[in-house]
Amino acid sequence: MPDTVLVTGGAGFIGSALVRYLIRETDAQVINLDALTYAGHRSTVATVAADPRYHFVQADVADADAVARVFAAHRPTHVMHLAAESHVDRSIDGPAAFIRTNLVGTYTLLEAARAYWQALPPADQQAFRFLHVSTDEVYGALGETGHFRETTPYQPTSPYSASKAGSDHLVRAWHHTYGLPTVVTNCSNNYGPYQFPEKLIPVVILKALAEAPIPVYGTGENVRDWLFVDDHVRALWTVIRQGRVGETYVIGGQSERRNHEVVRTLCQLLDEQYPRPSGTYADLITFVTDRPGHDWRYAIDPTKIMDELGWQPQATFEEGLRQTVAWYLAHQDWCRHVLADTRGLVRRGTGQDQEISA
Repeated sequence: MPDTVLVTGGAGFIGSALVRYLIRETDAQVINLDALTYAGHRSTVATVAADPRYHFVQADVADADAVARVFAAHRPTHVMHLAAESHVDRSIDGPAAFIRTNLVGTYTLLEAARAYWQALPPADQQAFRFLHVSTDEVYGALGETGHFRETTPYQPTSPYSASKAGSDHLVRAWHHTYGLPTVVTNCSNNYGPYQFPEKLIPVVILKALAEAPIPVYGTGENVRDWLFVDDHVRALWTVIRQGRVGETYVIGGQSERRNHEVVRTLCQLLDEQYPRPSGTYADLITFVTDRPGHDWRYAIDPTKIMDELGWQPQATFEEGLRQTVAWYLAHQDWCRHVLADTRGLVRRGTGQDQEISA
């Protein structure tokens, strides 16, 4: 029988990429559970919405009754848990939503999965998997050298990363205590189409197109390891199908870049694909006050998933970024639509909102 995959947060950035991948590349039934908060939109999965193997359920992952009904109605063989609040700046301004979704939501899903799994026949129990998708930010910050690995001690530094660290610990505890067959992944910074326009790469693109100042935190020297979202979702499917129960796999693109390098590369790509009437987009770069507790450097060593499961990133950073710029240029209406119900591109995490859109 085909797999039935419950994806939480499947209308968000990474979740929707996973949903599209599963419908396109597998024969699985896909159940998309999403609350459709500010960063979740049905438009992200519009290309697969008519497929008979796709089913959408609008529900909050922290709603125990709604989650239990999904398990009872759809009988998943796999759970891929991506529903999360994920923006550091927002977590500084309003941590309560991060505690509810990332901690209470994960607990609620684990309890529903445990009750469902324990009632399955032995063969179905053996096949069932629960994948928890997390972030490298739970490990804190690195200096100029070194890499995060599966054994790196946790040292979260923001309300966001602390809430994700807590959810990771819950998942491991439910495996150790109850035997629930779980796997955890921690990934580096994702980029690609459909990313909500408050993260660095879409912000730079939209500011440039609006002829507005392009904000760069501090000196722009902070380093991130970038992972193209399509490579990430391939890794997630590989892990849930082939990964060892109870294990953790860190996933990175092996593409470390300083923030100002990312911004300047984006400006160069925009100069090629959508030239300014005069000057270059780099002329718009503006350095702004850093956010509180800004981690210095993240970098992942993905040796374990590469050696054990055979996964490799396929897109170079330059190739992925070129595709991403082209997508945002072709989908400016989508950006305007998803920003319409928010306060637009405002800077958060400073104690007061500061308008940074044109």
